[in-house]
Amino acid sequence: MTLCCRGIRGATTVEENSAAAILVATSELLERIIALNGVHEQDVASAFFTVTADLTAAFPARAAREMGWQHVALLDAQEIPVPASVQMCVRVLIHWNTVKLQSQIRHVYLRGAASLRPDLGEKGEQDHE
Repeated sequence: MTLCCRGIRGATTVEENSAAAILVATSELLERIIALNGVHEQDVASAFFTVTADLTAAFPARAAREMGWQHVALLDAQEIPVPASVQMCVRVLIHWNTVKLQSQIRHVYLRGAASLRPDLGEKGEQDHE
C-alpha cells in the first residue's frame, strides 16, 4: 500500500461563545476523529480549523495543542458567513499521511453539525442532539 496524504473532515457546534465551550467541543471532535481513524500525531501533516463569525472566544487549534499536537502545523480562520448556515460551528480539515484509501476515512459530524454532511457519516459518527 502506498502512503498518501488524505483529508479527514469534521465539525461540531458549541452551546455558547466561551473559550471553555469551544475547546471542549473541539477536543471531543478531535478525539472522535482520532479514535475512529487510528490517527497518530506524527502522521498528521496539518490541521485547518474554521469557526463561524459568532465564535470569537478562542482559537480551536488550541485544543489540538493541549492534546499534545506540538509539532503539527495548525491554522484557524473564520468561516464564510453563508446565510442560513449552521451557527456556532467549529470545522476541521486534517491532512493525514496514511495508507488507508479515501473510502476508508471516517469523517465526524457532531451535535448540530451532523446535518452538514449526512452522506459521509455512518452510525456512531454523528451525534444527534
